[in-house]
Amino acid sequence: MKKNSKITAILLSTLFGIQGIVSGQAPDTLRYLFMGHIYKFYTAGNKIDPRVEQLDMSGFQGIWLGGDVCSEATLLYSTIQYIDSLFDLGSPTTYWSLGNHDARNGNYEWLKEFTGRDTYFTHYLQGITAIVMNTNLVPTDCDNVEKQYRIIMDVCDTIGSSSHLVLIMHHGIWRGVPNLPNPATYAQSDFKYWNANCDSPGSSFVNAIYPRLVEVKNRGIEVICILGDMGGQHFLMDSQDGIHFMGVGLNESPGDEVLIFEYALPGRTMTYQFHNLDSLLLSQQRKINRR
Repeated sequence: MKKNSKITAILLSTLFGIQGIVSGQAPDTLRYLFMGHIYKFYTAGNKIDPRVEQLDMSGFQGIWLGGDVCSEATLLYSTIQYIDSLFDLGSPTTYWSLGNHDARNGNYEWLKEFTGRDTYFTHYLQGITAIVMNTNLVPTDCDNVEKQYRIIMDVCDTIGSSSHLVLIMHHGIWRGVPNLPNPATYAQSDFKYWNANCDSPGSSFVNAIYPRLVEVKNRGIEVICILGDMGGQHFLMDSQDGIHFMGVGLNESPGDEVLIFEYALPGRTMTYQFHNLDSLLLSQQRKINRR
């Protein structure tokens, strides 16, 4: 992985300290939690992993969901209510990139009722511009495909004051990115024929979006792409152009991990680290017991 001046991937807990994560950081540091593929197996489709239910998320300024929150997230209105009770879907800094389990029953109007946003959007906060994608969209829904693409292009054209551009998506749409293995080797999906727009069948991520991200990177803005369709795996690699690609997901196993980002406002620097979910819960419980 390439080194750079603005973002450092810290993969050793001794350098960051899980206890430090749990106890909180200085007020000038923003903390974000990313989780993917968090649904509870073998249920009616309306529950998340109970470990996530137990996780104290009050110390994070934003919750970033990489999709597949429940196995049938939009089948019942009550399931959306349940998800909202956990993650406050109406918060501007709760990002939810829909997975196939979230989207396959439709009912997008329920999502908009709780979030106040479309299933794809952009948001800016204190130096970080985020684009939350709906990678379930296909050219048969050309209107939304084009609207999403236009958001991405407009951000890439106009971004200037941000230090970081973060793209959050569910599916493995990165096939062909220079220096990256095909998503099939580490993710649960490999959307070889995914189209970013309706103009051409060749409008893949690598052809239609990736070159614009390189332009943003060349203007001095760090670019991070995060994937949520990663049940039980994690991935971290830079492309040959210095774009950061990463992903993580749960699989109801002791090795499951989440991603925690810390953004220091004074220097507008970002660090990120994978954390074992069980260890994070244990650290939180120890903190509670010491009170």
